[in-house]
Amino acid sequence: MQLATRRMYSGKVVRVDLDTVRFPDGSTGELELIRHPGASAVVPCASDPKGGDPTILMIRQFRYAAGGPLWEIPAGTLSPGETPEACARRELLEEAGVNAERLDRLTTIWTTPGFTNEEIHLFMASGLTTGASAREADEFIEVVPRQLSQVLSDIRDGLIRDAKTMVAILYMAGFVLGL
Repeated sequence: MQLATRRMYSGKVVRVDLDTVRFPDGSTGELELIRHPGASAVVPCASDPKGGDPTILMIRQFRYAAGGPLWEIPAGTLSPGETPEACARRELLEEAGVNAERLDRLTTIWTTPGFTNEEIHLFMASGLTTGASAREADEFIEVVPRQLSQVLSDIRDGLIRDAKTMVAILYMAGFVLGL
């Protein structure tokens, strides 16, 4: 239970607080917490997701924190008052340049609950049509269509290391497609 909070930093995306908390055993202590508004991520299926080996629109994006490019699915931070579904649709268009006829919710994950309250809502998109991408100035993205079988191999082989991407694709493959 939170007893007090002190804002240490407030930035464009995150806020860092030092919270005084009561632990389950009744003791108290201080914990640093990165507060995040939440995000959505979406697996864009460029072909019928239930038809054989579907094509996924993967993005290869430069990530400063990772020291270079990562394979990912489109994702972004929720805007104030925005629903997770609206965020997923917005990011799909902005980053991959497509709209989805159908958007199915997969699950919601905590990214790193040891120090942040960030949740990412995961979706699967199908019935894609071309739209106009609108990337932010700090987004350096290449959209690459890839077969699900190759994406799964790349997860297994450690070539795809982004957690939200791995969870969304493995969830889709295991629970939606039954692979």
